[in-house]
Amino acid sequence: MKYFFTLISFTTLACGCNNDHLAFIEPGDDPHFNIVANSDRGTKRFKRKVVVFGVDVYASSKVNDTKLLHVANVLAQYLDNNEDGEVDDLNVLAKLHENKAYLVLWNTPLDLFRSFVPDRIGQDLGNDEIMPNYVIEGQTGQFDASLEEVLHLVHHAGLSKAYPDVFGQSHGSELAIAMDLARGGYFEEIPEEYPATAWYTYTDKTCDYASCQTIEYLYWALTSVIGVQQNRLHEIGHEWTLNTKNKVATTDTAIYRLLTDPRYSMPAVTPDGSYRH
Repeated sequence: MKYFFTLISFTTLACGCNNDHLAFIEPGDDPHFNIVANSDRGTKRFKRKVVVFGVDVYASSKVNDTKLLHVANVLAQYLDNNEDGEVDDLNVLAKLHENKAYLVLWNTPLDLFRSFVPDRIGQDLGNDEIMPNYVIEGQTGQFDASLEEVLHLVHHAGLSKAYPDVFGQSHGSELAIAMDLARGGYFEEIPEEYPATAWYTYTDKTCDYASCQTIEYLYWALTSVIGVQQNRLHEIGHEWTLNTKNKVATTDTAIYRLLTDPRYSMPAVTPDGSYRH
């Protein structure tokens, strides 16, 4: 759940990265994505990357090819959830490009410290959090944080910017209104104790209302609807109790309506790290 967001200072529909004449390092065992050499400004510590629909995924030297390609596949499946080769929501993709969105896969705190790029929006994911063999059915193994952190980037740099009145990270957006209901009220700061009626009770004091609480809430709701959280209530219940599609549909009707509205082409299937187009 740890992540960082950089502020953008200008906008352009191009990614802004130098992807011309990419040098292939090792194609890896993947039919869709190649690992290429990286020399992008501000990320030169990360010598390898994979480009997914124009979004860069950088990796430190200790992150192996299997994990790098796994994250790339998860990103592709979130963006093209029906796996027909076309991004499901081009408005979201345009904002990801405009904000020059990127993922950085790090191994040490020093890696993370050197991964901030002032004019881009980024999301970090730790090497030991990436679990390519995680199985949701029956909850086998350590949870694969790729399912969370990749989605945070798509939502923060893409969805919230594409539909600010609906998914905007500010008080008064439809997302925030739904979140206030889920928290049992409007709390600019983390309350000492949430109301007993709340089903979203995130208590991290560093998580502010706009840029953090909204994104965490959207993650919990959407991943519960698509099945990611179905066997994890004992792990997440202190923070989120509606861990299945049925619970969200019957209790959090406001967010369920947004997540199933066809205008927004939200993911309906859990990524398994194997993009099949």
